[in-house]
Amino acid sequence: MLVSARSFDEYRAMFALTDDDLGQRILDCPGGAASFVAEAGARGVDAVAVDPQYGPERDVLGALALREIEHKHAYVADNAGGFVWDWFGSPERYTRLRAGSARAFTADIAARPDRYVAGALPHLPFPDRSFDLVLSSHLLFSYGAQFGEDFHLSALIELVRVARRAVRLFPVVLHTSDQRYPALDRLRAELAGLGVPSRLDRVGYAFQPGGDEVLVLDATAPGPLPATRPGGDARDPVRWRHLGAAAGPASATGGAGPVQRPPGVSAR
Repeated sequence: MLVSARSFDEYRAMFALTDDDLGQRILDCPGGAASFVAEAGARGVDAVAVDPQYGPERDVLGALALREIEHKHAYVADNAGGFVWDWFGSPERYTRLRAGSARAFTADIAARPDRYVAGALPHLPFPDRSFDLVLSSHLLFSYGAQFGEDFHLSALIELVRVARRAVRLFPVVLHTSDQRYPALDRLRAELAGLGVPSRLDRVGYAFQPGGDEVLVLDATAPGPLPATRPGGDARDPVRWRHLGAAAGPASATGGAGPVQRPPGVSAR
């Protein structure tokens, strides 16, 4: 899977983020080499990214992203007819924006390492309801051929567990076919049975044909979520500003079932 480097403006478009949304505490999962957290921080937005690649080799992630961007430029330029250019305008601008995002990410992860937490779905290293809004792009649904339906359900439940208000996922199409993930309706029905209603919203952004919908999960009042996360340490390296002393210690329960993330899979 690719290590992508999407920008703050691209995130705003993909997830239809409003100024009110940006006043909330936000998690980007998985963050890859995106500059959303870097640019959000410069605007005073309280945002954190989590990704399995933010471990000991995190310092090389930006360089890897730049190499992938260089490699993909030729492919995108040669196959421009297979993409939607309303937002990017041209392959040259696409490459320029992605490279700028990778450089901004590299600088920020060095300057603010506590904002980049190592972790992977379906078991995230955060207490319940740690974030107001959770954003997830180009992993679930996109890689539906690589990840099974059980993994998708476990991952979605885990994203709901760490959210207080909403989870937004983009896109809902497979990256290989530009078709909707085939089990999407079943997953939405299972979530509804857990007290997590959802809706599909059309956004003013697409790069894949047909990829202009965001799935919004309402995390305000879920029912009991299945299974307790096995083991692990619920302490979090980032200070949770909205969890005051009056709220008591955060719970380490809830979260995903026993489905495990396939080995060797990188961020996105």
